[in-house]
Amino acid sequence: MIQVETIDGVRKFRLARSLLGKGLYYTAAYWVDGLMIDTGCAYTVSELLQALKGLPVIHIVNTHTHEDHIGANAALKRQTGAGISLHSSGIAVLAEPREKKRLRPYQRVMWGYPEPSRGTAVGEEIETEKHRFRVVHTPGHSPDHICLYEPEMGWLFTGDTYIGGKDRALRADYNIWQIIASLKSLVRLEPKLLFSGSGSVRNDPQTDLRQKIEYYENIADRVLALHRRGWGYGRIRRSLFGRELPLAYLTLGNFSGKNLVRSFVEDQPETVN
Repeated sequence: MIQVETIDGVRKFRLARSLLGKGLYYTAAYWVDGLMIDTGCAYTVSELLQALKGLPVIHIVNTHTHEDHIGANAALKRQTGAGISLHSSGIAVLAEPREKKRLRPYQRVMWGYPEPSRGTAVGEEIETEKHRFRVVHTPGHSPDHICLYEPEMGWLFTGDTYIGGKDRALRADYNIWQIIASLKSLVRLEPKLLFSGSGSVRNDPQTDLRQKIEYYENIADRVLALHRRGWGYGRIRRSLFGRELPLAYLTLGNFSGKNLVRSFVEDQPETVN
């Protein structure tokens, strides 16, 4: 399933595997001036290739190596000859996605294994004919995560570093404190338009980013206060967020409120202790 929209000169592709006519979980890819930012999942490759017909794809940048962002890398490279770049720590994952990142059942159902592709380490900037994008390392959602910022236009492509909402759950391999630090680095850029990894586009990104940081920091204070009182992770989660979301059961606990609480406690930097 694919939805296509052009916003301020940026072509947005909102992609998802469909089931009974509905998208299971949407992710986004963007095209601007020959640059492709992310490529969706394995199940949406043919739709994305069809939607890109007539558009030159000169370069592909992956914000990170999760399976829903690198799915059409190999097919696009065969079709266009485009080079692929990403954070250096993700290169091995592109080359051997099945060996380097074993997917859980829910990941295989929603996104599937991407075809192997070859990438090179991204530099500090990516230049197209009309634009120059600054590369910003934003770990937390993934150690190899980067965002792209075009200062003249004020465009910020955040991948999954920012996707909106007030999170009540976290995947087991995320680091909430790194996410907060990465969001703060994005606020300092003073972006004017934010293109997220879920496909939402934010017209007041500084406010949205600050609200997300404030929400996380408020939750952090409450989690740590309860933990100092001797409360366990499950009890803290029930007190602050209530029952686990259905997603926790669908992912067999990989994405849960308990993991969010755990990360606040176990991943905190020394300056917070």
